[in-house]
Amino acid sequence: MALLKNISIILKPKVNSEFESILPNLASWLLRRKKTISFLDKEKERIFKIFKGDIKNLNFIAENDLHSASDLIITMGGDGTLIGVCRNIKKNSPPIFGVNMGHLGFITEFAKAEFFDQLEATLKGDYQITQLCLYQVEVFSQKKEKPTFKGYFLNDVVVNNNQISRMLTLSVESEGEHIYNLAGDGLIISSPIGSTAYSLAAGGPIIHPRVNAITLTPICAHSLTHRPLVIPDSSNVVIKASRADESIKLTLDGQQQVTLGSNDTIKVTKKKTKIVRLIKNPSRTYFRTLKDKFTHGAREIK
Repeated sequence: MALLKNISIILKPKVNSEFESILPNLASWLLRRKKTISFLDKEKERIFKIFKGDIKNLNFIAENDLHSASDLIITMGGDGTLIGVCRNIKKNSPPIFGVNMGHLGFITEFAKAEFFDQLEATLKGDYQITQLCLYQVEVFSQKKEKPTFKGYFLNDVVVNNNQISRMLTLSVESEGEHIYNLAGDGLIISSPIGSTAYSLAAGGPIIHPRVNAITLTPICAHSLTHRPLVIPDSSNVVIKASRADESIKLTLDGQQQVTLGSNDTIKVTKKKTKIVRLIKNPSRTYFRTLKDKFTHGAREIK
């Protein structure tokens, strides 16, 4: 495997206290191993405070250069921090080592207590990769051939109505065929890795990450016949709102939101040229993670 020399570290936003001890220790640990350490330019003032001014051995790079300038990216935060890095890749990402500083940590593979040992093995080339594709979302207005918006998600994209107690109606198509008209609070389109997020809370199925599928999960459908639907991820999903105003929103991974205009069309496709590469924790399996994080399949024995 390629030598991992240039290490970039991405931190959970707006939190300093929990990094004041662990981050200087990590930097010293990496420098002893002759690694180059980089943070984002926009974090320079924050890093200066965390390191108490001693930043002479640290580098700062533009966010647009993160993936090209890094042999390894370490994210320190929750799943949202890692997803934010993944959503901005240009093509194939460098290996991403996710350290869970949050609560759930489903996608972030490594806990604070164990990550130094696992990082040591990773830097020696002893690691395995989980590859995930991003999904592309395009919005087309009625009068334009080119999309008025283009974005990407790793977990899910949600179409919903921000107004309280206001139902919306969506026309949903795939492979050129009309699937249904959905009346309700909205629709979640999720990837397999995102099936354990909002979709699961809305009654959707758990999909193993190696299954090539997309899940369409209605949010509070105004009909008992609208159930979650799993379709091949080779299919395009096309969504149209029968009535659009400023209350109908498109939300990608809970991090980016777009307001839909009247007669806008949404198109969702798997983007096979944008591949996220996550370093696996050798002590975790997918089914063990389901049990640990969600107590999946747990049953009290009396």
